[in-house]
Amino acid sequence: MAFKTIIEPFRIKVVEPIRRTTREERDQALREAGFNLFLLRAEDVLIDLLTDSGTGAMSSEQWAGMMRGDESYAGARSFYRFEETVREITGFKHIVPTHQGRAAERILCSVMVNQGDIVPNNTHFDTTRANVENVGATALDIPIPEAGQPATIHPFKGNIDLAALEHVLATNAGGVPLVILTVTNNSGGGQPVSMANLKAASHLCRSHGVPLFLDSCRFAENSWFIKLREPGFADKTPFEIAREMFGYADGATMSAKKDGMANIGGFLALNDDAFAQKCKNLLILTEGFPTYGGLAGYDLEALSIGFKEALDEDYLRYRIRSVAYLGERLTEAGIPLVQPPGGHAIYVDAKAMLPHIPQHQYPAWALSLALYLEGGVRSVEIGSVMFGRKPDGSEQPAAMELVRLAFPRRVYTQSHVDYLAEVLIHVHQIRDRICGVHIKEAPEVLRHFSASFEPVGGDLLAP
Repeated sequence: MAFKTIIEPFRIKVVEPIRRTTREERDQALREAGFNLFLLRAEDVLIDLLTDSGTGAMSSEQWAGMMRGDESYAGARSFYRFEETVREITGFKHIVPTHQGRAAERILCSVMVNQGDIVPNNTHFDTTRANVENVGATALDIPIPEAGQPATIHPFKGNIDLAALEHVLATNAGGVPLVILTVTNNSGGGQPVSMANLKAASHLCRSHGVPLFLDSCRFAENSWFIKLREPGFADKTPFEIAREMFGYADGATMSAKKDGMANIGGFLALNDDAFAQKCKNLLILTEGFPTYGGLAGYDLEALSIGFKEALDEDYLRYRIRSVAYLGERLTEAGIPLVQPPGGHAIYVDAKAMLPHIPQHQYPAWALSLALYLEGGVRSVEIGSVMFGRKPDGSEQPAAMELVRLAFPRRVYTQSHVDYLAEVLIHVHQIRDRICGVHIKEAPEVLRHFSASFEPVGGDLLAP
């Protein structure tokens, strides 16, 4: 008999208390933080879904592995275990450790991208876009049309538009230093990329002599979606699928704080000897020696184990199903979501949920604040605050106004998921009372991390 209840494929050995707050306390916390959820104290958050990056729980095997961490400055055993694991999964020749994914992006862009270049992607996420633009290049998003239609059901909405990619490559010879595919597509709702799309993109890139890189921080989740949804892969293991994915690329960046199952770390992997040496030289200047790259030996040990745990079928089945379960409950309640639910997060379509708030009053940001005020849930806006400011300082509304609820790995239980559903359904019921916000102060780059806001009219919820 097939039982329907989702159970976590682990037992809990250590617990961390969660502090409950009143609505009045949360209102005060929001005001003190300038109505920016990034600036809240973590202890004032009941369920923290701001990000799944570095916020997961490590396994007993990872904690045990950390005790054997070799903290030698150069040539540590821990690095060689890390290198062996990443090379086994990816097949790449050069494995360059970094303290997190954005460091790998910065090094890659500094070495391969020049001012005036164009870097196509299915959809750049925030730090990837910022690193491309920081060197004076254009970060070009060319997802398939379905990616911009939240309610549309498509098994691989993370795919890159192959016709658009071919056009960019053909009309910008010498001006496209690399192409990036983000797996899964975070800005587009955590949607996967199919193997067929990846293979076709690889063929286009190689026919034009342009290297293809994967932004691979959720490579294991993407592998699982391929296994579930793409013909011909049902009998393959997530490891086999991941190895094939990486085989179509010339390199990869990774924030290992996601599918590395650890609290810190990342890597840059590539095959080209000359580029690899330049990357290592820059790594020494800004991160550390190539056999530690800004990480402690115990971090490298945790990652070596975590990469393999992320490919475990029982874990992936539980993780993807838990997110889908929440998506089903919210859809039944009439809450507009990016469909189908992503692998690591639920994305609420704030533009559809709050049509009374114009985009220049940031509906997704306002919705994220309401979720915290009413239920103590911290999420993140992926809309016109995060992506509305252009490199020249102008404002252009984002294509979608999304609120992402990203699930840390192995942290929350089924009862937490049910509580989340209650909070979201309650906020949906009072959605007409939610007011927009405007920006008081903001930095020029990555403003969502530190900008301050005010509700239009002074209060977040109208009487």
